[in-house]
This record gives sequence, C-alpha cells and structure tokens, in this order.
Amino acid sequence: MLIAFSITPLGAGESVGDLVADAVRVVRESGLPNRTDPMFTTVEGEWDEVMAVVKRAVDTVAAQAPRVSLVLKADLRPGVTDAMTAKVAHVEARLAEGPTATMPPNQE
Repeated sequence: MLIAFSITPLGAGESVGDLVADAVRVVRESGLPNRTDPMFTTVEGEWDEVMAVVKRAVDTVAAQAPRVSLVLKADLRPGVTDAMTAKVAHVEARLAEGPTATMPPNQE
C-alpha cells in the first residue's frame, strides 16, 4: 500500500520546519520506501508497518507541539510492490508517447 500524509504542527510558533524535518526523519529511518515532496510524504509497505511509521512521526511532532494536524491518503492494492516508482514511470512513459486525445479548441 501507499500512504501519502502531511503532518502540520499547530501552536508551535511560525517556523515549523524543524518539527516537520523530525517527522520526515522518522519516515526515512523506518527503512520503508518513501518520497517527500512539498505537500506530502509518501511511504510504501504493508498496512501495519506503514501505519506504525505514520504514528511514530505524529508522536514525534506531538511531543513538541500542543496540537497536530494529520492529512492522510491511502492506496490499498494487495499484491502490488514498488507502486511508488511504477506509477510515476507509467505516467512518464505515456507522456513520452505524446498526446492521446485531441483537446477541443479553446472556447474563451
């Protein structure tokens, strides 16, 4: 499964970059495949191991902030591995093939 999540420390001041970095560090130390972008951190693995990583990341931030917001999106697809890389590679391959449909003219 893939889980994309975002943790936002609340009430910890204006700059929360250090707390977010602490959460990302937990993910990276988990050993699970992961990727961080400006909006989410995505982790790939089995349900229990991925959710345990999310919980540890939240707990790490919660120990330093009075309130934590968590946004989570999951893609559960049994039997699929390397989905994080394969999904992007599939889209990139399609893009390399060029347009697949003709877009209607702009009706501005």
